[in-house]
Amino acid sequence: MYMQDKNLNHLVVGTFTVLGALCITSGLIMPNMIKFEESNVGKLQVNQVRISDFKNNEIKLKDVELEVNNTLSVDVRDYLANPEDIDDIVIKRLKLDTSNVNINEIGSYNFTITYNKKIYNGTVNIKAKPLPNIDTMTLKSLSYEINSTLSNDVSLYIQEALSDEVKAAIKLDLSNVDITKAGVYLYSISYNGKFYTNTITIYEPKANKTLNTNTKVEKEKGV
Repeated sequence: MYMQDKNLNHLVVGTFTVLGALCITSGLIMPNMIKFEESNVGKLQVNQVRISDFKNNEIKLKDVELEVNNTLSVDVRDYLANPEDIDDIVIKRLKLDTSNVNINEIGSYNFTITYNKKIYNGTVNIKAKPLPNIDTMTLKSLSYEINSTLSNDVSLYIQEALSDEVKAAIKLDLSNVDITKAGVYLYSISYNGKFYTNTITIYEPKANKTLNTNTKVEKEKGV
């Protein structure tokens, strides 16, 4: 009986000893496991940031539009369709050439961007400045003596006062008027897609005017 009690005591003591060792071991391992997990999470987050910031550096150009007589940009980013996909280091190495663009004349012009000896081509479209809207434009009905010289000043043919910008954009057409023959002719003016017409009368000199001139000459001669 005594031996059984002694063995039982040894078993209990041994069990508690093992449990104590396990608790101590767990206390040492768990912080390290937490640190390892946190470390992995941190690395994962860093990797995700690096992937999201990755730029493919594929160079794509876009067509550029500019109103006539305006200044052309020298910033290469303004000619790229995807500047956000290109590293700043790469952008600094891009060479922009707009020497073929004439900003003073309406039309389409080629520009180039060079990178690592590869040339990319794009287009700059120089377009007309929007013209002021004119609600009404009233043309005058005019008369000229035969063989007179017709003026090209558009303000002489229009009743309304116009700005220089509007007058510069007006197209005057006097091609149907024959100043060598008496008659009534149509002339026209076009502006901003609108067309206006009126008449010019070419007339012969009056007979009484010739008679008065001859009478004056006779008086000077003492007739």
